[in-house]
Amino acid sequence: MRVILSEDSQTSAVPLSFFERIAQAAVLLEGLDKPMFLSLTLTDDAGIRAVNRQWRYQDTATDVISFPAINFSPRDTASLRQALPADAWDSDESAHFLGDIVISLPRAKSQAEEYGHGVERELSYLFVHGVMHLMGYDHQNPEDKIKMRDMEEKALAGAANMDNDDRALVQAAWKAREYAYTPYSNYKVGSALRAKSGKIYTGCNIENAAFGLTNCAERTALFKAISVGDIEFDAIAISADATPPWPCGACRQALSEFAPNIRVLISWSDGKENAEATLDQLLPHSFLNFVEDGK
Repeated sequence: MRVILSEDSQTSAVPLSFFERIAQAAVLLEGLDKPMFLSLTLTDDAGIRAVNRQWRYQDTATDVISFPAINFSPRDTASLRQALPADAWDSDESAHFLGDIVISLPRAKSQAEEYGHGVERELSYLFVHGVMHLMGYDHQNPEDKIKMRDMEEKALAGAANMDNDDRALVQAAWKAREYAYTPYSNYKVGSALRAKSGKIYTGCNIENAAFGLTNCAERTALFKAISVGDIEFDAIAISADATPPWPCGACRQALSEFAPNIRVLISWSDGKENAEATLDQLLPHSFLNFVEDGK
């Protein structure tokens, strides 16, 4: 699940991966497993007031505003649809567009102080609230409000658990790296692939005197999982020494066959450096299927 910061966004100490993790937890909770993205604008009170005035005809500042790209009927949410509408597909991004979220940073800070918790906690609530609106949830009556709030809390809990699970996944990748067979390059890579079943499959790179037969760590883990019947995945961690170990093109294509929007976590420099992306960011136009000639 990608979150794209708009060009008008203000800078924030909160990394983009913070929002992407929450968005990913929300869409997984909703049961969506499709390439998707949304736009996020972080602004000030004047900025969100201008948006509110232009699009909602309310000349006041607020904390968060959502603009769903998909029109849902009352009590209809994304998971209840057999398919997302064709006009939600963005060919440039190779993903479904959920909509736009606008958040006032000063308002988030003041509300955090008012409620006695950190700014990140307030931003997480405002953001997940916006994501739920993009998926069709609302709070026009008490029953819907309770349902939406329950989904928000579950999504935030899922994002928090994701943090712990991700740390374990990265550690497994570092452990797998110890077994790398690299007598020719001495570039050791470890990988840990997490299936939706919860099981983790590890792999390392295995070199060969005939260089073309070398197998990357990512594909070692992937083929191990496929060979025992696990074919659905939600995250892969990759570790290496001095340089960021983003997967090669062949590994990206191999992974996209089974998990086109899988989260990719990389760790290097003895774990001091880390980064995250989704596979559809790394390979936006993957080869997903084909039709045979003459058919």
